[in-house]
Amino acid sequence: MTTTRKTTRLASIILTVAMLLSMICVAGTVSAGAASVSKVSLYCAYPTFGKYGMTSYEAFIRTNDDAEDQQVYIHYNYLNSEKWRDAEAELYTVLDDGSKIWRAHFTSYDTKYCVKYVADGKTYWDNNNGRDYTYGTSIGSAKIASIAYGYQYGDWSGFQIGAVLQNLAYHKNVFVRYTTNGWKSYHDQALNYKESNNDGTEVWSTYLNLNSKDLHSESFEYAICYRVNGKEYWANNFGENYNRNYYIYH
Repeated sequence: MTTTRKTTRLASIILTVAMLLSMICVAGTVSAGAASVSKVSLYCAYPTFGKYGMTSYEAFIRTNDDAEDQQVYIHYNYLNSEKWRDAEAELYTVLDDGSKIWRAHFTSYDTKYCVKYVADGKTYWDNNNGRDYTYGTSIGSAKIASIAYGYQYGDWSGFQIGAVLQNLAYHKNVFVRYTTNGWKSYHDQALNYKESNNDGTEVWSTYLNLNSKDLHSESFEYAICYRVNGKEYWANNFGENYNRNYYIYH
């Protein structure tokens, strides 16, 4: 009986240790996976010009890492028949939480791309869960991204403001806040729902009736606010606001 009890107790101890080691391994795997995902993500990207089937993009990438050696790239397909290329991103700003925003420009006829992040000799990817990113405005981990188009006929100019946002709830309020006198005063104008994209994001837009003088003034700035579920999200060029340089003539 004594031998049997000792054997049973030893087996119980071995089983308990094995279970603990298994829990530690599983926890380690989850933590490593979570860290990998959070290290890098596409923040937002949008086309800035398109001609003859070619599209130029401005892409912003967010990293959350304390690695000493960091390189960020947009890995993209310039032509379907060619090898993929890397467009290196430059550090654009640092957010309040310490994460970094990087900016890259690239031009593509095929418009398939993903994010490549190299940190201390290791490579991490954001490839949209294996689907890659494609043509159009991608908001990635952002809640809202700004798009704008300017029109000018002689002395008259119009400004169409647009936003792509994550559909966080049915009831929402989206508006543009703009000034033509350097924020001595400002105006708020609502954006209206326009359409939904295949990925579930929504496009909202409005039209500002501005004269050419106001549109081209250095005092003209704007930002877009998205209010939903009691929270506010801003597309405001990371606190710098957008100005006369952030629109495309048609």
